[in-house]
Amino acid sequence: MDYLKALSRELDAFDAALDGDLSAPVAHCGEWSVADLAVHMGAGNLWVVTAVRERHGRGYDEGAAPREWVALREWHARSARELVAALSVDPATEAWTFALPRSVAFWLRRRALETLVHRWDAEHARGATSPMDPALAADGVAEVFGTMAPRMVSRGAALPPARAVRLTATDTGEQWAHGPGEPVAEVAGTAQDLLLMLWGRASHDAPSLTWTGDRAAGTEALSGPLVP
Repeated sequence: MDYLKALSRELDAFDAALDGDLSAPVAHCGEWSVADLAVHMGAGNLWVVTAVRERHGRGYDEGAAPREWVALREWHARSARELVAALSVDPATEAWTFALPRSVAFWLRRRALETLVHRWDAEHARGATSPMDPALAADGVAEVFGTMAPRMVSRGAALPPARAVRLTATDTGEQWAHGPGEPVAEVAGTAQDLLLMLWGRASHDAPSLTWTGDRAAGTEALSGPLVP
């Protein structure tokens, strides 16, 4: 997957979603407004720039963000440009990361997926969301189970599931299993539907999802929390 292309596309879409009322609440991010989300994203962009160029993880700083709306949007746009520039190098270039691989390749994927979810958040706050790229959304599901959920367990923020559940993306045909042994339940939906469920943007009983098997056990296996 061309993560740099996907990242640039999602950054542009996120920026477009800032063209409006930045005081609008973001439904799935606590008490955040769209302005708060822009601060979070811009600070995250610059954090990754530092992680790549200075190879440490101490660069996250929301205090540098302006609070006036026009200035905030311009600041976020600059942070996006700096991020794309920092990541426009050989993906094998060494970088500080919080998980493997310890290279720019990690951040290309992570920021593309982070921006994907938060672009949806910003659009949702405005009342209309655009579809996620199915392949990118499916990769986001894979990241949850390959990186995020194990990290939550290793940090003591979640317990490992007692039984397994299978997820099937009806649009890409991909499948993932989470938990030990043979899955006792399966949930199917588009890759976007599954990703939104895993990131807490949709409930386990959303109409767009189809469950078979022991649904209660499957829901418990996905209770996590799977992501920060």
